[in-house]
Amino acid sequence: MRWDVAGWGALALLLMAAETLAPGAFLLWMGFAAAAVFLVALFAPGLTLLTQVALFVVLSFLSVLVYQKFFRKRARQSDQPLLNRRAQQHVGRVLPLEQGIVDGRGRIKIGDAFWVVEGPDLVAGTPVRIVGTDGVNLHVEAA
Repeated sequence: MRWDVAGWGALALLLMAAETLAPGAFLLWMGFAAAAVFLVALFAPGLTLLTQVALFVVLSFLSVLVYQKFFRKRARQSDQPLLNRRAQQHVGRVLPLEQGIVDGRGRIKIGDAFWVVEGPDLVAGTPVRIVGTDGVNLHVEAA
């Protein structure tokens, strides 16, 4: 039994299996590189271990580059791009201020939640339009 060939096969399977625990496609493509070295070592038995490791490093680098250039850009676009961006879902709405804006900050009530708003100083009850966000703060202007 050739331990170098068995080692590359085991490494390929281990990297591909590790992809299921930490998804991101990085380990999968390194597993493909290890599988390629497995095949090369199987059919070219005279390669030194140093040559095999160097081949693995080069193939890993190239395979990850191929993934990033050709496959990562083709990711499916979401049909609900604002699903996990609650603050951005409210941009464009017009609502009355719950608490007046003083020194650039106030509060607004949307549903059962209070949101911090930033904008020009206005009194409570003034209708404002939400024009943007910066994380969880809403940017408003007088409507």
